[in-house]
Amino acid sequence: MKSKVQMLLIICCCLFAACLGRVNFPEEEKDPNFWRSMAQRTLQKALTLQQLNQNIAKNLILFIGDGMGVSTVTAARILKGQLSGHSGEETQLEMDKFPYMSLSKTYNTDIQVGESAAAATALLCGVKTNRGIVGLNAAAIRYQCNTSQGNEVTSIFKWAKDAGKSVGVVTTTRITGATPCATYAHTVERHWYADSDMPEEALKGGCIDVARQLFENIPNIEVMMGGGRMYMYPKNTPDVEYPDMEQHNGTRNDGRNLIQEWVDKMKDKGGHYVWNKSQFLSLNPSRVNYLLGLFEPLDLMYEIERDTDNEPSLTEMVDMAIKILRKNPNGFYLLVEGGRIDQGHHRNKAQLALHDAVEMDRSVGRAGLLTSEFDTLTVVTADHSHVFNFGGYTYRGNDIFGLAPDLSDVDHKPFTAISYGNGPGYKLVNGERENISTVNYLDPNYRAQSAVPLKSDTHGGEDVAVYAKGPLAHLLHGVQEQSYLPYVMAYAACIGNNTAHCSDRNGTGV
Repeated sequence: MKSKVQMLLIICCCLFAACLGRVNFPEEEKDPNFWRSMAQRTLQKALTLQQLNQNIAKNLILFIGDGMGVSTVTAARILKGQLSGHSGEETQLEMDKFPYMSLSKTYNTDIQVGESAAAATALLCGVKTNRGIVGLNAAAIRYQCNTSQGNEVTSIFKWAKDAGKSVGVVTTTRITGATPCATYAHTVERHWYADSDMPEEALKGGCIDVARQLFENIPNIEVMMGGGRMYMYPKNTPDVEYPDMEQHNGTRNDGRNLIQEWVDKMKDKGGHYVWNKSQFLSLNPSRVNYLLGLFEPLDLMYEIERDTDNEPSLTEMVDMAIKILRKNPNGFYLLVEGGRIDQGHHRNKAQLALHDAVEMDRSVGRAGLLTSEFDTLTVVTADHSHVFNFGGYTYRGNDIFGLAPDLSDVDHKPFTAISYGNGPGYKLVNGERENISTVNYLDPNYRAQSAVPLKSDTHGGEDVAVYAKGPLAHLLHGVQEQSYLPYVMAYAACIGNNTAHCSDRNGTGV
């Protein structure tokens, strides 16, 4: 056991390290005119918003940062700046530049703190539903297959496809995950990825696994990229990338090879299947009509751990998706999910979550360069938040993953600025809170301390931000139900049922 002197030296060293992160703020910030001039520039820019963009949206792009609450956005902004050598606070995320912003309420019909499947159903189908359910209304009961029929709700993804637009879904999770599958699936259990995940009763009742629904519910989806190879292959089929790792083998009990079936169907239609980055980079999007890219057996790698030689980034996938989809003269709908933000938070591993958030924002910027605000409505939001926060009166420019400048009032130990309300980061040593000066809290896999011990942290229940730009983006305003969003997007693009305002194609008729 360390002596009191040794412990004091450790604490002093930690505080010294924290103070090293303290930077002097720019000299011009001492001048009141600095802030006055900035406010005037912002005011003049705001005044231009009186000229509303009322064009019909040819293209629709929805970015969902899974678990990307407001505190995550703020921390990601600081991280983005610090990765570029700045203090971080003054940095702008790409989504920060969007002219319109609102808040959405994330509760589900049966729970106060929402979860991804029901939230995705609201965001994509315009109907709130129960926890764990996808593409069905709240009359459906989780796990009960016989409550599915008659309770299906369609998504804006299908509305766009029916209107002649191309559609695509890109995710850093498995393509059968809760958020992406809301574009195409109807299921009373979000985890029925393959038939082997389903109970016999559900199979006999006629329910279909999510992987099959990907290929059967909306024929000829132009772009599908993410992970989830194992759900597409017959059981015990070795994975192409990890042939010696049985945990990545195929899982299907029906013996079907869904990928090969897709390849056989699409090979004469300009369809291409890829599973690694070299194959991905060899594609010429002008010659690709349909793309299926499955880059991992399960979820893709966290951005900070990604094998850049073998797996494309989210930004690279978004770039490819838009270049394929925009060939359609009728336009496109694209869903992009930064899915592993959520998973990093669940593990209390803030570095994993925030680096993925920065990467998702980078993909937002890339999408902006490939499209025009004149005819593309782009929306960035989250499905829910997490019990993630940072504080402690940290100095300007403090490492976002670093220490707060003060010690605890009770145990007199240091603490990181980042913490969680609950999760696996809760740890006691000899009956006391772990002294983080004895661990490497800057390690990417460090679990930030949490207040309540849980195997996985929970979502947060607060509203999440909605950022919007492009045609009719101003309709996303105030505090709204999450289910409002797809109707705004559909209205802007003149798809779905609410199209009476679209009779004059040379104007909006709004």
